[in-house]
Amino acid sequence: MLERYKMEKFSNLKSIPSYMSLQNIDTDMIIPKQFLKTIKRTGLGKSLFYEMRYDENGKINKDFILNKEPYNKSRILLAGKNFGCGSSREHAPWALSDFGIKCVISSSFADIFYNNCFKNGILPIKIDDKIILELAEYSKRKEEIEINLEKQEIKYGNKVTKFEVDAFKKKCLMEGLDDISLSMKKISQIDNFEKGLIKHKPWLLKND
Repeated sequence: MLERYKMEKFSNLKSIPSYMSLQNIDTDMIIPKQFLKTIKRTGLGKSLFYEMRYDENGKINKDFILNKEPYNKSRILLAGKNFGCGSSREHAPWALSDFGIKCVISSSFADIFYNNCFKNGILPIKIDDKIILELAEYSKRKEEIEINLEKQEIKYGNKVTKFEVDAFKKKCLMEGLDDISLSMKKISQIDNFEKGLIKHKPWLLKND
């Protein structure tokens, strides 16, 4: 039996960001199809960006940013536009989260990937390309930036940039609530509904 996944609460995040300027990074680049056999959320981090992090012989590509210090411990990823396009595989945010990345900043995301991030404890932030280039300088200098979800702010140096986020998605991230957790909060209502069905429409629950 699989252990119940518990999403971490999103708190303030400080990290040296990693910067990947490549545009249109799709979900197959994030986690290739050969790693989709598992239904476990753990263990996928080592295969994140597999075809960029490793050569054809499976050896580490030392030039890839996430294989370098201190970027191999980054919790914030700066990405090119249209990040997460392609198939809707939920393994993509699983792999990012398992690697340790809890926030992805881009000027645009594929819609399904964007929504999947919130359901898996990752904050996707949409901001202007100009701001991303400013943040990229902090990555190059190996300086930390800070994400404050409650205030919806990115702090870097003496600058502060605001970002937009849906109020309900923000609440779920801050409280560590995924779809199952949201359902479990209504378990008593679900139980009462089932009891009402058994009492008033018992034929609906018969197994023939």
